[in-house]
Amino acid sequence: MTENGSPNPKRAAVDEAAVVQEHREEALEQAGPGAEVGGPEDYLLLARDLVAGYVPGVNILNGCTLTLSEGEVVAIIGPNGAGKSTLIKTVFGLIPVREGGLTLRGADIAGLPAHGLVERGVGYVPQTQNVFPSLTIEENLQMGAFLRPRTFSARFAAVAELFPLLADRRRAKAGSLSGGERQMVAMGRALMMEPSVLLLDEPTAGLSPIYQEEVFQRVKEVNETGVSVVMVEQNARRCLQICDRGYVLDQGRNAYTGSGADLLNDPNVIELYLGTLAKG
Repeated sequence: MTENGSPNPKRAAVDEAAVVQEHREEALEQAGPGAEVGGPEDYLLLARDLVAGYVPGVNILNGCTLTLSEGEVVAIIGPNGAGKSTLIKTVFGLIPVREGGLTLRGADIAGLPAHGLVERGVGYVPQTQNVFPSLTIEENLQMGAFLRPRTFSARFAAVAELFPLLADRRRAKAGSLSGGERQMVAMGRALMMEPSVLLLDEPTAGLSPIYQEEVFQRVKEVNETGVSVVMVEQNARRCLQICDRGYVLDQGRNAYTGSGADLLNDPNVIELYLGTLAKG
């Protein structure tokens, strides 16, 4: 409900999407492990049977599939070298698709450059080198709105509601910030184009436990504004606690797929991928 008591259309749309996703998950369960139900028109984002790699003849992704529906937070976890970051970079057009399909709202986006995906509503936050250290916070966010400079003031105000630090220290150089603060700048910059999909690559890597928790809380807050999130994360246990669904990758393939709660309590996932961290 809105403040005046009328229904909130954005929240209603997210709730409707959750019901649709529940029906999809029931169909997936009936279809068996690893199956995917529906076509490109059924998902906000669909990466199907992707094969990709960095050098010719060497594949890192070996047929993995990812779906994202409106309003979801989807986690990608797995051991080092499983292809997690490769998957998210391939979705964002940084690595070419060798085989498989990639669609956004049913439209083929395989082969589109990164700026073309930004124009279509996809934001991306890389794991490293995700801010311009010699620029101020405000200048970093201006870079995020470079395709629509006239919207900067309005978008800066909207993003600053999620990340008050950005307004409080807008004149500070990004290079003077802590790792956690830089992560807020990087996420804020990715939100300047008002994306519908946000791709996060290891957003808590190298951060203290306090800043890790802050990042997870901010991800939830961003999601509550209507942004669907795909999150590659090393802190698998905490990530699965906040996500709607998760994918466990191994050797570039889907090893396990399910809701965050199901994966957290799956004995095989615990033993093979989460270890004592998930048991604690």
